[in-house]
Amino acid sequence: MFLKRLNLNNFRNYREAELCLDSRKVIIVGDNAQGKSNLLEGIQLLSSLKSYRTSREQDLVYNQQGYAEISAEVEGHHGDYNLRIRLPVKGKRELWVNGQKLSRNLDFLGIVNTVLFSSLDIELVRNAPEYRREWLDNLLLQLEPIYTAILKEYNKVLKQRNSLLKLWKNRGITRSEMLEMKIWEEKLAENACRVMRRRKRAIERLKPLAQLWHNKLSDDREKLEIIYQPNVEFEERDDVEKIKEKIREKLELKREAEIQLGATLVGIHRDDIGFFINGKSVRNYGSSGQQRTLLLSLKLGELQVIEQIVGQTPLLLLDDVMAELDLQRQNNLLHCLGSRFQTFITTTHLDYFCDSIIKEAQIVKVEQGCLLY
Repeated sequence: MFLKRLNLNNFRNYREAELCLDSRKVIIVGDNAQGKSNLLEGIQLLSSLKSYRTSREQDLVYNQQGYAEISAEVEGHHGDYNLRIRLPVKGKRELWVNGQKLSRNLDFLGIVNTVLFSSLDIELVRNAPEYRREWLDNLLLQLEPIYTAILKEYNKVLKQRNSLLKLWKNRGITRSEMLEMKIWEEKLAENACRVMRRRKRAIERLKPLAQLWHNKLSDDREKLEIIYQPNVEFEERDDVEKIKEKIREKLELKREAEIQLGATLVGIHRDDIGFFINGKSVRNYGSSGQQRTLLLSLKLGELQVIEQIVGQTPLLLLDDVMAELDLQRQNNLLHCLGSRFQTFITTTHLDYFCDSIIKEAQIVKVEQGCLLY
């Protein structure tokens, strides 16, 4: 995949900007708070329709101008596309592909694939399980766009079940509500099973690739292990009905505790992913260097997984991470990537790069929301 052009209008601190691209390495340089990360955020929105920096779309609109707009031209293995996203301060986003307005987000997803490595990603390792679930779900969304609909349906069912549990906690349960609960539990088990199987498959595809990269980055001194830790344990050989039965059994077991709490304690919203180096938890015992090496290994593994399953190379977005790698690892990384992946790198100084990298890269300077070539 190759991004040929990106236009931003009223997006973050850009009133109007056009980025025309002719290289597979793009270095975006500028002081802090000038708009470098905003460019990558715009590109990333083309693949996921979600910002990695905010959950409020109105935050993306310049000075509350009414709406922000992102448009792009991309070359893909399956054809060329003109894409446009309009993000209003109020109301629903609007999407266009090749001039045709879409009625479903699902029809936009999957056209552009990205892998983002940001300085914010350290939260994935250090913080609560929700960060790791979100990371894995974002990968699955790109591998299989229908996954977003499955996850949305699960969350809808979860919300309905939690509402019933809160009622029971406050005033007890009626016979009709018990029947209703059985219906929601069956739907919960069905959608949870669909998510669990996909999460496990994704980890199994990613793990050997991330391990290979980790071996290279650690000079074979460290052994990486990645383990999917579902809230409801199941075996590889378990079929759908067996997994659903295990979910039902655990729901029955936890029912009293759930009623007292007024919330669902069983399901994929309580899954986790464990990262271990030489048998020890990276979250609890890993050094800062080990944690960052793990993250880089994961991101490089993601690139290959997406390429293998989707059939085209994703865009690689490196947001403010080069300063955290020593010069040798920076150069090794960029030389290993070569020209296979179109790579966008934000930085405050070109001094972080060797002359050969600078010579082959397209340099874009950013000053207060303006692009200078």
